[in-house]
Amino acid sequence: MRKTTHGRRGKTGRRTRRPWWVLLATAGVGTVLALTAFAAPGRLSNGGYIAEGTEATHAEALLQERFAAGIPDLVLYVRSHQPVDTKEVARAGREFTRRVGERTGGGEVFSYWSVGDRRLMSEDGRAALVTVDLQGSEDVAARRAAELVPHLTGARGMFTVTATGPAWVMAQATELSHAELIRAELVGAPLTALVLLFAFGSLTAALLPAAVGALAVAGTFALLQPLSTFMPLSAFAFNITTALGFGLAVDYGLFVVSRYREELAAGAAPPEAVETTMRTVGRTVLFSAGTMVICFAALLLFPLSFLRSLALAGISVVVLAAAATRLVLPALLLVIGHRIDRLDPLASLRRRGRTDRSPLWLRVARLATGRPVLAGGCAILFLLALAMPFTHARFGVTDERVLPEKAESHATATRIGREFPLPWTRTLAILLPDTDAVDQREELDAYARRVSALPTTGEVGTALGTYREGRRTSGPSVDSLLYVSTGSTWLSVIAEGPPSADEPLVRELRALSSPGRHLVSGRPARVLDTKNAVLGVLPTAAAIVVGAVLLLLFLFTGSILIPVKAVSMGALSLSASFGAMVYVFQDGHLRSVLGDFTVTGELETSMPVLIFGAAFALSVDYELFLISRIQEEYRRTGHHRNAVITGLARTGRMITVAAVIFAVALLPLVSSAITLLKLVGLGLALAVLVDATVVRGVLVPAFMQLTGRANWWAPRPLAALHRRIGADRWHRHIGPSTRTGLPAARDSAPAPEPNSTTAR
Repeated sequence: MRKTTHGRRGKTGRRTRRPWWVLLATAGVGTVLALTAFAAPGRLSNGGYIAEGTEATHAEALLQERFAAGIPDLVLYVRSHQPVDTKEVARAGREFTRRVGERTGGGEVFSYWSVGDRRLMSEDGRAALVTVDLQGSEDVAARRAAELVPHLTGARGMFTVTATGPAWVMAQATELSHAELIRAELVGAPLTALVLLFAFGSLTAALLPAAVGALAVAGTFALLQPLSTFMPLSAFAFNITTALGFGLAVDYGLFVVSRYREELAAGAAPPEAVETTMRTVGRTVLFSAGTMVICFAALLLFPLSFLRSLALAGISVVVLAAAATRLVLPALLLVIGHRIDRLDPLASLRRRGRTDRSPLWLRVARLATGRPVLAGGCAILFLLALAMPFTHARFGVTDERVLPEKAESHATATRIGREFPLPWTRTLAILLPDTDAVDQREELDAYARRVSALPTTGEVGTALGTYREGRRTSGPSVDSLLYVSTGSTWLSVIAEGPPSADEPLVRELRALSSPGRHLVSGRPARVLDTKNAVLGVLPTAAAIVVGAVLLLLFLFTGSILIPVKAVSMGALSLSASFGAMVYVFQDGHLRSVLGDFTVTGELETSMPVLIFGAAFALSVDYELFLISRIQEEYRRTGHHRNAVITGLARTGRMITVAAVIFAVALLPLVSSAITLLKLVGLGLALAVLVDATVVRGVLVPAFMQLTGRANWWAPRPLAALHRRIGADRWHRHIGPSTRTGLPAARDSAPAPEPNSTTAR
């Protein structure tokens, strides 16, 4: 028989004395959350991938203000059956341009017919471009584009019109992400429930983690709704929240329900089983949630609104998942009691046996601890092989290529790039805000010659004419008026050579002497500034995350070595995931398996940062659940290797199932038509699967076997600190268990009493 739990009842017991009241209150709150969650969201954005406050963004704002120039929000591709410069077509073109201007309500509109710039005419002479600058921020421009484009495209008299441009890309991505979100809810939830059913062998047990996940996701959606009225949130925040929140909440519920069933099997009554479960797994959930909140909070440091909005969504879903696990799940377990194993529709298909210990992970643990150098070395070589492609990673910013090739904005941009001489994505603008094109004509001419003489510079357009290879090739024309404003001017620079030379060209232009101060903008400049901004914040964010994780793990374990090991192995696991991302999305492999997507030859700059925050937190999450069980066994027996084997045997299956469930929850993202969502889904799924199997299953037990009882050592002052403020105080309220662990390993002798950091 199991001994009863002694000592005072904890907070969990006080909260679950009346479980029906907790469940009734939860039902009421859940109903309100569900109704709020399905309300129409406020300001959704699919931008925010460009760093704010950089030289490029400042220059673009000034160009728009003084010259009505810069990257247009909307580009209309207008094709005719006749040459666009004939009188009839030109007249129709000017009329179409006028109608577009009327609909924009004050935005600047330029076309081949209004300014005569031949770069706005296709090389076959039968198509022209109309560029539109929409007023307001990028999310406002996207909503305006969603209203305008249907009225401007299609068959328009003698023209056929299609659209592209940043605003229309954002609008189409927002619309597509809504469809993806519905598909995730219809496909992801049933798949996750099916995996839970196989894992638990009981419909009753499987529904409990699913209920926690549903509460966490609905609560996060309800919080994001009012938040979106005060700040633009990425439309992808809802997609990623659904996958991350449901997967994480199910993970928490999975470990709690599994431990509860184990306590019942050992002879405990339901109240005692709940009490012990929440003092062991429950405290692990709290530390796990704290770790994940810190990792997501670090994303707020980056000057990218995309990352900031996802950080807020991630923090919300983690806090709600932990709260539902700590408050609602104990009440559900008390009400269900011994009926936790009822309703198994797959009973005839499964093998009956013990459920608290996995024979497979028992064998793996014995092998890893029996030959730790060989097992650990093979695991490290495997992870390094996966990480190798990351050594040639290249980074950029998102554009229309994240959408399917058949999407109008993507297809139109591709057609413009093929038919028009102006390479929009490789055109730079140099703003001279204090240089007068008339009074400083000679200095401007000399500067334009120096710019055009740079090796990777093509044609340079100025108020004085065009330049190439250090000399002026043509004088002023009607187009030259575009470069003139009172007391300031600007130059357009077309980059030549390989695309990899664009960013070095930006650096050369910024270093080149000019008549006055100058600012460089354009897509290559935006990419460079964004990467520099991210790299500038990255050391601080990484230091905060690593420092906080080391502190939390020390408070959890009282060990110095285990936190360092967890951070190191988490970084190694993430490197493997990043290498796979480069191999698939940058290099273009496995497209036939994952679904067709456009290979850009680079990764979106913010994606590794996002995946680092989420995957590193999940890595520490699994570490906490594994180490807590190993430490519990070590406290009970004092046998180090036996504790490692027992801990992995009892948690390995649950960690693997949790990783599989999380990966299944990410399947809607992996199968998404939006490349960004596909990248996030695959990156996170691979990270958790590799971490749950190779790292937790092989590398951690091998390392712990090699380091022995040093895993639990801490200097005397830190040991005293841990006794006062660490998680060790929870153990004093857990009564001893009469359950026997695994037989001691033959090479394990009884250990002396653990040091003061881990003694009961």
